[in-house]
Amino acid sequence: MKIPPVEPGTVGPCPVAPDALQGIKRQQTNPARWNGAGWQEFVTDLRAAGVELAEGAVACGVYATDAGGTAYGMPHGVVIARSAAQVATLLRAAQAHQVPVTVRGGGLTTEGESVAFGGVLLDMSGMSRVLGVDAAALAVRTEAGIFWHSLAEELRRENLDYLSAPLNLTSSVGGTLGVGGIDVNSARLGCSADQALSLQVVTPTGEIVECSDSENPELFRRVILGYGQFGVITEATLRVRPYTPLRMHYYYYSSLSTAIEDLQMIDRNDASDYSGILTIMDCAVNLLLAFDSDEREAAFRQSWKSELRGFGEIGFGFCMLGHYALRPWRLGEALYLLRRKREVFPEFRRSEYMREGKMHDRSVVFSRAVWKHWGSRTMVIPDLATSADRFVEAVERGNAVCRKFFPHYTLYCVGIKLRDDHKAHYEMSCVPPDAQGWAYGCEFEPMIEGEVYSRDHFQAFKNAIYDIGVDMGASYYRFGGMMKGYIRRVFGDALVDRHLAMKRKVDPAMILNRDVIF
Repeated sequence: MKIPPVEPGTVGPCPVAPDALQGIKRQQTNPARWNGAGWQEFVTDLRAAGVELAEGAVACGVYATDAGGTAYGMPHGVVIARSAAQVATLLRAAQAHQVPVTVRGGGLTTEGESVAFGGVLLDMSGMSRVLGVDAAALAVRTEAGIFWHSLAEELRRENLDYLSAPLNLTSSVGGTLGVGGIDVNSARLGCSADQALSLQVVTPTGEIVECSDSENPELFRRVILGYGQFGVITEATLRVRPYTPLRMHYYYYSSLSTAIEDLQMIDRNDASDYSGILTIMDCAVNLLLAFDSDEREAAFRQSWKSELRGFGEIGFGFCMLGHYALRPWRLGEALYLLRRKREVFPEFRRSEYMREGKMHDRSVVFSRAVWKHWGSRTMVIPDLATSADRFVEAVERGNAVCRKFFPHYTLYCVGIKLRDDHKAHYEMSCVPPDAQGWAYGCEFEPMIEGEVYSRDHFQAFKNAIYDIGVDMGASYYRFGGMMKGYIRRVFGDALVDRHLAMKRKVDPAMILNRDVIF
């Protein structure tokens, strides 16, 4: 399917105001609830076509918020996806009656993108089957509503594994492909979306289309990293690889900039299979490296280990002991670090997943550790993505914002290996246009720890992070409904107008995920 060219004069008024945030302190509010015009006629047509729709308060209330817990809304009804044909019927009826459709996978959005403010909530979890594994070609065909941990379990039976997936594996494959998906091996393999060989997509007008880099490439480029604007992904063919256990190494730093410089050195030289940074405090920065084979690990030890400026766990412990011995008034901070160490470290070394020093189920370990120890009932995770040479500045500025708003927080930093054709493939996405070879992203996550913060406090924190991106000409790898006012400031009028015009061409009634970006 070729996305048609946009004729002059067809852009129309833009819901993303050109003067957004100019001199106005932004306070985020939920989008207005859809008024329900035409709902009963829509329901009648849908049920006549054999599509099951639930309208009860209990059924709808399950989807009232997302993982972020700061945005709340209620759909008029819920449809659980069962097939591409059913989704196509739903979207055709929605176009005819101008009923908004919000698509939800694992619901792990943090900005309300998977919350329906009226209209239909399309729950993709009903399409969660693995359709076929081609071990010889190292590929899998799967329905897009499957969670990554379920896909990993199916692949493991064939002694295979996914290539790159988000750290929280209760996200869906389709949802991840629509936003990118970052793993600790993304610096070597690219983001999750880069692993897609082909997709089955239901367009906003109800066409079922197969697309890839060679078949309907325009649609493929817009759906991948398209934030659900140009179609619903119903099936995906993904690259996979032989399964291997991994061995983890940890290096500890008291300097963010030094840790980032070492991370980038490792990535440039392809010196590890996995790399990333997790912080507990400014003075406790962990560079995580891991290896899929003894040969790769031996090569690292021989050529690159001596180049790192971080400490091992014991050495860093002595450094911290000396640091706080000279600063007894900061004893509370030291006790906090010890508590976090006792809580977090065992998760990466649980005996049921470790054999002979190697991790045999990274999917479970990473997913549990990240969500259990950094998640809460309320989550805000603003982020910045920059080129490699600007990343240290972005992280240090973002860290200063975190310090201003919250007593405790964590940063997660990772590299993203870019496709050779990234300028076309990642347009209006998480990847900044000036990035070459790699982009780097950092998530800034407050540790809520049972405290209660107002929504305005969270929003002010996020705005301060986003303002850094605007000032630096960077991008973001998690943007959506809560960031509408920043879109033009980040991408510029010409690019936003072009994408908005493409959206209107393929989605005339603007019904599909309409509160996410436009």
